[in-house]
Amino acid sequence: MGDRTAARSRETAETEIEVTLDLDGDGDSTVDTGIGFFDHMLEAFAKHGLFDLTVRCDGDLGIDDHHTVEDVAIALGAAFEEALGDKRGIVRYADRAVPLDEAVAEVVVDVSGRPRFYFEGAFSQPAVGGFTSDMARHFLESLALNAGVTLHADLDGENAHHEIEALFKALARGLDDATAIDERRSDTPSTKGEL
Repeated sequence: MGDRTAARSRETAETEIEVTLDLDGDGDSTVDTGIGFFDHMLEAFAKHGLFDLTVRCDGDLGIDDHHTVEDVAIALGAAFEEALGDKRGIVRYADRAVPLDEAVAEVVVDVSGRPRFYFEGAFSQPAVGGFTSDMARHFLESLALNAGVTLHADLDGENAHHEIEALFKALARGLDDATAIDERRSDTPSTKGEL
């Protein structure tokens, strides 16, 4: 297994972002997006996916949280794609369900190179702190489309904090499982010969 790391930056009139990612890390993170709850979710994502992650974002939070969350997801998705390289030897598929008290989230992943996103569920409250609840769905969508993965997510619960946190943790566990190296495989997991 080679070095599965990436560093991505993204600068627009709305945000300035730097992301580093190590797929084979220890779950260490340094995150500063200006949105406390989003920082907490990215830290949980790193911890439960065993990804070493740094995220720094200076965004137009005076408008709202949309551009910050979306652009971090775009940069992080691109970092995942870069860190995976030719995807040789990865497991490719994963299915993880994670509960948090009354909430449960399930994420199904195919690191296919064919980006798609599907979501079922609704958030019980419109926001958690300065984080708009639906931005959790949009984060997953933007990450999937920029990482080149097919991602299905389902959600149920009664508390938006729990629902969103379960979703980020299920995403972390699913991506960790799908990007893990299968010691029995030396090739790319596709009859096409590439992903």
